[in-house]
Amino acid sequence: MRKFEIIGNQKSAISDDVEEKFLKSGERFNFLGKNHSHKKEKRNLAWKVAPDLFASFKYAWGGIVYAFATQRNFRIHTVIASLAITLGFYLHATTVEMAIISLTCATVMVLELLNTAIESVVDLTVKQTYHELAKIAKDCAAGAVLVSAIAAILVAGFILLPHAIDLIISF
Repeated sequence: MRKFEIIGNQKSAISDDVEEKFLKSGERFNFLGKNHSHKKEKRNLAWKVAPDLFASFKYAWGGIVYAFATQRNFRIHTVIASLAITLGFYLHATTVEMAIISLTCATVMVLELLNTAIESVVDLTVKQTYHELAKIAKDCAAGAVLVSAIAAILVAGFILLPHAIDLIISF
């Protein structure tokens, strides 16, 4: 049975396989379902809770794979992060320096994932129309990634340049 939601003055299809249920008086809503057992079940709706920890990791990994496959900037950040970490090992950076570089690179990648999520939600909300607030949300999310990427370059430079200079002088 097809379910619809009202968006503005238009009806929009949500899903074909959602069964609408109403709560009886005094009945409480349970996210896992009224007679939920710990059996594995297929997650076909975004609002359903993952049945186990493995499924949660699978969905999280799916988000990373999606970002890598569809977002050019995420691929660029991944390559640069790999390069910075490899360079840190090659230049014999200390454990603390490597931790700082790794956390800085991870922050950039996390913000890129959040940027992708924000852009997707904004696009879902405004559909094919232009809205100034949607533009602001998307631009600010992209700006957060830019600020973190610039900071990451500075951090890597401050940490790795002295090691690189020492290596060049030793030759």
